[in-house]
Amino acid sequence: MNAPGRRWRRVLVAVLAASGLALGTAAAVAAPGQPPTARTASAAAAHQTAGTRQAAAACNPNASSLRPSGPAQVTSGSFMAKIRARGYLIAGVDQSTYHFGFLNPLTGNIEGFDIDTIRAVAQAIFGTSDPSRIHFKAISDEQRIPDIENGTVDIVAHTMTITCDRLKDVDFSAVYFEAHQKVLVLKSSTATSLASLRDQKVCATTGSDSVNTIDAVKAIAVQVPYWTDCLVLLQQNDVAAISTDDSILDGLAAQDPWTKIIGSELTQEPYGLAISKQHPEFVRFVNAVLQQYESDGQWKASYQLWLGPAPQKPPPLQYAS
Repeated sequence: MNAPGRRWRRVLVAVLAASGLALGTAAAVAAPGQPPTARTASAAAAHQTAGTRQAAAACNPNASSLRPSGPAQVTSGSFMAKIRARGYLIAGVDQSTYHFGFLNPLTGNIEGFDIDTIRAVAQAIFGTSDPSRIHFKAISDEQRIPDIENGTVDIVAHTMTITCDRLKDVDFSAVYFEAHQKVLVLKSSTATSLASLRDQKVCATTGSDSVNTIDAVKAIAVQVPYWTDCLVLLQQNDVAAISTDDSILDGLAAQDPWTKIIGSELTQEPYGLAISKQHPEFVRFVNAVLQQYESDGQWKASYQLWLGPAPQKPPPLQYAS
């Protein structure tokens, strides 16, 4: 790539890294979701969540969610009805992961594969694609679970892997994307795998499950808020590599052609939309939305737009109950 093209991508990295503060500040003024103190878990809700809690105990991240009750409908008294009455859905998203959730510096809009799933959920609640029906709140990996638990956001779409530990704290939709952990290095690096980086610094975000894999090979995990922070550290030779989901690394590599992805797949990373355990009806609703989203071709269209040629089929939607 020529020098001007490289400079443009470096500028994009800087814009994405800096945009978190501005977007997070702007989103902070949005009215939060229903406060925890205003929520009263009924016996029916407790019964509905039993399936998900059992799934967490059995720990099958690929089949841990609640089965849809039918087509996505906003029923009276439901959490979806409260969101509709408020007038907008509050979504916790990334703003610096190219292709999945990022602030486009040319349009000023939040865009990406994860963002399209949120737009589908909002469309099902409000019956319109009006962008004002969604309030995006830029959050870091570390903020994802706390913001769901305290009601700051209604839903999180943030390249979030469904894990056994996370299932103890929040509910997830069915799997809508499958990624695998790999490694990104500079093209000049002689590293061939994560294991070859033993005793060297490898970057990951605070709160990501990538850190555990880095620790397991005795590399030195350097933790930062955002993946673009990792890319800056790599460019400055402050770390030897970045290790996380290949979906995220693909976006970083697209921003800097002087990097490469190495090694084999280290882990399986099934992505789900995170939702509070206080709202099992919302989990079922979102899963009904995902069923429609996949069956009518929207998932495939979004995949092709942001990620390239789509696989023949999306991940199978599996449920615990």
